[in-house]
Amino acid sequence: MALQCSEIKQLLENALSGAAIEVAGGDGKYQLSIVSAAFEGLNRVKRQQSIYKVLNAHIQSGAIHAVSMFLTTPQEAAAH
Repeated sequence: MALQCSEIKQLLENALSGAAIEVAGGDGKYQLSIVSAAFEGLNRVKRQQSIYKVLNAHIQSGAIHAVSMFLTTPQEAAAH
């Protein structure tokens, strides 16, 4: 059973306190936009791994089929 965007957002908020999180999509396919200081000093792959760690149980269960991520630090977000 697919998760609601609000459920995914809650999982991520619990793991990344103080992050600005937007979740869109549905039916197992989601787009994440996250701005967090937790991404400081991490390359793109490490950032994605930190998110997959939070969502992995739901990916393995089939509740989440696909995730696209836009992950930035506050400084990177301010530069855009």
